[in-house]
Amino acid sequence: MAIELETILRPVDHPVPPFPPKYMQVASGEMMVVRQIDREEVPELLPHVEPLLHVERDYYDIVSARVYAELLAYYRHRVQDEYVLVAQIDGELAAIVNGRFLNADVGVSYHTLALRRGLRVGAHAFAAKMEYHIDIVKQKEVLIVAESPIGFRRWMIEYQLEKRFEVAHELGGVPSWALTKEIFDKARETLVVGRRPVPEALLKKAQAAILPPSSPPKPPQDLLAATRAMNDPTGTSLMLQRWKQEGKV
Repeated sequence: MAIELETILRPVDHPVPPFPPKYMQVASGEMMVVRQIDREEVPELLPHVEPLLHVERDYYDIVSARVYAELLAYYRHRVQDEYVLVAQIDGELAAIVNGRFLNADVGVSYHTLALRRGLRVGAHAFAAKMEYHIDIVKQKEVLIVAESPIGFRRWMIEYQLEKRFEVAHELGGVPSWALTKEIFDKARETLVVGRRPVPEALLKKAQAAILPPSSPPKPPQDLLAATRAMNDPTGTSLMLQRWKQEGKV
């Protein structure tokens, strides 16, 4: 009975070409590899995503919660045509990006989660994700939304995305923005970097193990440092929370 139900519950993925690994030099001078992972590697990612559920700053909490669920859905065969790319620096996990193929012409961008800040690893991984949709799978456009001000600046403004406000995005039904092939072509020279093939030694190290990020985002010690992620520009609620911790109220 359980086996029969699983055939109903499990979606059937459509065949698509795999993402060819690429590499680039980041601002620190280190080499970063972006590659596609299989379902079997998902459990290696989950322990590095879970701690971010408690980081309110820059909306890491909601983004990581959704990425965690999307990774599980991919691992458990509960979403159709999803893929996951990881960015690694010296084997360490630097970023996770994922999405899915809605149909032959349209892709859906899910999330870009940077686990190492200050090197634009998220931006590079996002560009690789768009490259997968537009260049490798040959889709016409990718539907995108942002959940943080940083994401809005990186995607909507930097790429000058087109509005698709008549289309509700899968991530909550909010209006979509679209990256088309024309937009992506304009962005290639400035926003899309990387080379192929990846040197054998570099690729083998990335494939050998997904190592923990060396400096992942952490909750700020001072609660007021998180006000950017709260709908409270005065920080009043966080001030009260801190005063309670200090025994002042």
